Amino acid sequence: MSYDTVLPFDLPSVGRKKVSVAFDGGRLSSDAGVLLLRVAERKLGLASRLAGCLRDKRDPDLIEHTLEEMLRLRMFAIAAGYEDADDCDALRHDPVFKMAVGRLPESGQPLCSQPTMSRLENAPSKIELARLMAAMVDLFCESYRRPPASIVLDIDDTCDTVHGHQQLSLFNAYYDERCFLPIHIYEGNSGKPVAMILRSGKTPSGVEVRCVLKHVVKRIRRHWPRTHIVVRGDSHYGRVEAMAWCEKTPGVDYVLGFASNAVLKALTDRQAQALTCARSRSGDDKLRRFMSFDYAAKGWDRPRRFVARIEATANGVDVRYVVSSLELDAKQLYETTYCARGTSENFIKWHKSQLASDRTSCRKPEANQFRLILHTAAYWLLLAIRQAAPKRSALASAEFATLRLHLIKIAARVIEGLARIRIHLPSACPNAAVLRAIAGRLCAAGP
Repeated sequence: MSYDTVLPFDLPSVGRKKVSVAFDGGRLSSDAGVLLLRVAERKLGLASRLAGCLRDKRDPDLIEHTLEEMLRLRMFAIAAGYEDADDCDALRHDPVFKMAVGRLPESGQPLCSQPTMSRLENAPSKIELARLMAAMVDLFCESYRRPPASIVLDIDDTCDTVHGHQQLSLFNAYYDERCFLPIHIYEGNSGKPVAMILRSGKTPSGVEVRCVLKHVVKRIRRHWPRTHIVVRGDSHYGRVEAMAWCEKTPGVDYVLGFASNAVLKALTDRQAQALTCARSRSGDDKLRRFMSFDYAAKGWDRPRRFVARIEATANGVDVRYVVSSLELDAKQLYETTYCARGTSENFIKWHKSQLASDRTSCRKPEANQFRLILHTAAYWLLLAIRQAAPKRSALASAEFATLRLHLIKIAARVIEGLARIRIHLPSACPNAAVLRAIAGRLCAAGP
């Protein structure tokens, strides 16, 4: 059934007055906050940056929708909660989305439809994808006014369950699912995305981890030759190939989790037993100790510094291991430096759950990688809006789902005149002051 033919209906009366509902409000939109996304996109230059990495093979005389317009529509839709290309069929007529892309809300032509968007997603080649991924690293570096003294690269993977026969998908026994395990890299202190890499559903090898770090750090070094870089990850990334590469690369250190083994257990067993006895005598619910030692696994060419966190509770003893090239106190290295990597799980949640970047349902891996890039672009837009929020506002530290609910999903009436377009927002908008402040800051920053 067409949206234009939806019939009116009645709801329960209010104050003895009949309530009738009809879809005849005219040029209305439920996503007025998309105009904030437009300002953020102009500030970052995202669409033009990504479009410059793609080769448009279409006949110029037959083009109705430019690459920049299609990219804007897709990233705005994702940020607003419309993660599927199918949503373009309805959004192409939305007056606010038309304005955000750059067309007039009433007299402008409709935006691209789902088939056109799907062709775009399947168009990039491997070379173009490499350019796009490099452009996203460039965007990360250029988001700083000056080169920082140091950054932390949090690297992790996440389960992306598949439901078809997509290429690269594998069965993973740990997750008991057929899936991808894409790698996510964020700057650990700011939450800014650095790289998202689609990969098969198996634990990354040491050679693969080294390759990823090599390419990402090399790109960062083009902008920041002297910035100190700390690579941080869990035991999936505690690979000797990655450690050796960091050790021989100037200005790069690492702090990585390491899986337990019989030798490590033997090295910490005496301390673990002593801590268990101490907890029994003291009656405390939990006691924690740290120890530092050098250890070389079989096949290593040299020993490396390890820190063990030993914790005794009523349920027994739990020991976790960290290997690092940093010369820090054992407690500080584990509790302050390594455990802070837990924040990256929130970044992954925003990217995967709140922006639905796990909708990698295309058959070709190139198309799914392109989707990850588009979802990362949407991540940047919402991050820019949050950074522009007043510091005392609760939205300055809000998750993306909260930002979308309070700032994007706002009803608006759009009226296009001869010389001006008027956007009428609800008089009772609960976040009117915050929205106005964000708009002012983003516009003042300029493109």
